[in-house]
Amino acid sequence: MTILAAAYLTASASLMADATRPWPVFMVASVQEAPPAAAPTAPPTAPATPKPAAPPATSDAAPPTGGAEKDPDTARIEQSAQNNPTEGEITPELERAVARGLEYLKSIQNTDGSFGRGKYGKHVGITGLCALAFMADGHLPGRGKYGDVVQKAMDFILEHATETGLLAVDTTQGPMYGHGFATLFLGEIYGMNPDDDRVRDALTRAVQLIVNSQNEQGGWRYNPVPYDADVSVTICQIMALRSARNAGIKVPKETIDAAVKYVRDCQNADGGFRYMKDSGVSAWPRTAAGVASLFYAGVYKDDAIDRGLAYLLQTSLPTGNGGALGQAHYFYGHYYAVQAMYLAGGERWNRWWPAIRGELLARQEASGAWLEQQAGEAYGTAMALIILQMPKRYLPIFQK
Repeated sequence: MTILAAAYLTASASLMADATRPWPVFMVASVQEAPPAAAPTAPPTAPATPKPAAPPATSDAAPPTGGAEKDPDTARIEQSAQNNPTEGEITPELERAVARGLEYLKSIQNTDGSFGRGKYGKHVGITGLCALAFMADGHLPGRGKYGDVVQKAMDFILEHATETGLLAVDTTQGPMYGHGFATLFLGEIYGMNPDDDRVRDALTRAVQLIVNSQNEQGGWRYNPVPYDADVSVTICQIMALRSARNAGIKVPKETIDAAVKYVRDCQNADGGFRYMKDSGVSAWPRTAAGVASLFYAGVYKDDAIDRGLAYLLQTSLPTGNGGALGQAHYFYGHYYAVQAMYLAGGERWNRWWPAIRGELLARQEASGAWLEQQAGEAYGTAMALIILQMPKRYLPIFQK
């Protein structure tokens, strides 16, 4: 498994206004699988458990019993857990685990504001994910207990924004994964504080680079050149564009339409998703990412989504007690899967959330970290914290 990819390309083309319906809001991260909105004006000072709502609907949205039948998109949005917090989503045990995890993550921030060690040291993508873990608890640059951590992470990423728009420290290691995560982070920052011109400039140029490097199939690959594509890198760029669009940055509609077609073309007959368009077996981590990306691109009611969700429930429902250690792409897969179930809502969310919550709590180390053997503890801890804090709904991407 790699989290990054190689070389860079200059990009220049004006962005076109996205006219039609707005995308729904949300975010992501992406790791290669081997082949085979307005934000709150100020964050809360302490996390608050959402008020219980009426019991959520069943897994498929049903039309109202009286009056005109609802549009499928409207029905699915209303069913989503974005709009239907349930009682007991956030527990005292979860809050204690998050507090330990955030303290651990702060302790391993590098002096230059970056996160990551060794092979993944000074990495803009991992730095962006770690900062998002703090933002999910309501901390922003200059605000909150960990505001300085987020500020230093943001400064590190902005310092490595190139003239071409590429966000990267090392452009020889396939930078599009890191670029996608860092762009996502800047989109969330800008969505919560649209007065920072530095962020807007870097974000606009980062979006341009993504748009200009989409290939003819509608996807992206490791390098910012429009040649090859795989579903994992493609999903990472979809999420970055989505966050930027929600923050008010113009994104061409045809870019998203082509990306959606590419993702659809990677689905197998069993409902799972393969790594590349032409051939390959299904795997649950990329299936979770594929379903989530369709939601984020504005596709709500679709057979591809329903078949993908069914595949996930059949193959990868968490055990709730820690699960098997050493599972490949564990954090990557569950990061996307919990988002997919959150957006699907209903019984799917009700089954998935307590299970993954229990599993992650059981996996936490005494230090507060979550271990990830290949990408490192900063990555594993950040991913676990973002998953666990989703029901707080602080980030623009987790809101309606």
